[in-house]
Amino acid sequence: MKRPHPQPRRGPFDPAPAGKLSRALPALTVMLGSLVTIWPLVATIPVLPPMGLLMLLGWRLMRSDNFHIWAALPLGLFDDLLSGQPLGSSMLLWMLCFFAIDLIEQRLMFRDFWQDWLIASGAIAFCLITGRFFATPITAHVDTVLLVQVAITIMLFPVVSRLCAWLDEKRESA
Repeated sequence: MKRPHPQPRRGPFDPAPAGKLSRALPALTVMLGSLVTIWPLVATIPVLPPMGLLMLLGWRLMRSDNFHIWAALPLGLFDDLLSGQPLGSSMLLWMLCFFAIDLIEQRLMFRDFWQDWLIASGAIAFCLITGRFFATPITAHVDTVLLVQVAITIMLFPVVSRLCAWLDEKRESA
C-alpha cells in the first residue's frame, strides 16, 4: 500500500491559508456589482454606471493577484447575461482592459491613486464607448447621454475603489 506524501506543515510565522470565501470575495463582489443592473430603477435617461466593471477595475487595480488574466471572461459573460448587452461584448472589452492594465503594470514601477484613477478612466471610457457601438446603431442619438454616463462612472470610481479596499481589509483580517 502506497502512502500519500505528507503535507508540509505550516511554520509558526507562515500566514494562514485563505479560506474559500475570502478567495472568492472579489469575484462575488464583481457579480453583485453586475446584479445592480437588474434593480428596478426608473430614470428618464440611462445613466446607471456599470457597477460590475467598476468593481472589477477596483479589485484589479488595487490587488493584481486577486484575478487571473482569464477571470474577465466568465465575469464578463455573467455581466452580458444580466445587462442585456450583446453576448460576448463585456467578455471582450473586459479582457482587453485586463491586457491593457497588465501592459501598464509592466511599464510602471510604482503607481499611486491618481494613476489608478487615470487607468480606470481610460478603461471605463473605452468599455462604454465601444459597448455603444456594439449595442446601438451608429445613427442613434445617444452620444450626450453616453458622455454623461462616462463622467458619472469615472467620478464614482474612487468610492468603489475605497469599497474594494475596505472589503480587502476585512477579508485579510478574517
